[in-house]
Amino acid sequence: MQTAGFVDARLPIHSDMDLVWVRQHVRQTAAQLGFGLVEQTKLVTAASELARNTLVHGGGGEVEATVLKNGHAPGLRLAFIDEGPGIADLERALSDGYTSGDGLGMGLGGARRLVHEFAVDSSPGNGTTVTVTSWTVRPPRHREEH
Repeated sequence: MQTAGFVDARLPIHSDMDLVWVRQHVRQTAAQLGFGLVEQTKLVTAASELARNTLVHGGGGEVEATVLKNGHAPGLRLAFIDEGPGIADLERALSDGYTSGDGLGMGLGGARRLVHEFAVDSSPGNGTTVTVTSWTVRPPRHREEH
């Protein structure tokens, strides 16, 4: 059972240098929690994509890092929060190849594939919060009861 976590850090995302700090913090925290190198790399890559989206498309914001516990397995939740224009067509934004700028279109969809849990809360004019969670050990999926 997942227990409530504690906020490890709130980091600003207002410049390219802030992107570096976010990546470093995520890598260090994941390593301290016992993430293997591959899982660290996946989480840092997702964080890098989402932090860049927060800066470029959201006009800046912050990331809130929360350390979690699921039984004996630690996890890390990252919430990327901005007060930008929001995402007008979320389904399209999550599709592979979609880009609203000069990027490769791998941001949201790519980040979603790199983490265990992924959620987006966004509406036009109200900003965006993208929340991702990864665990040192992937939690079992809950069976659907029929």
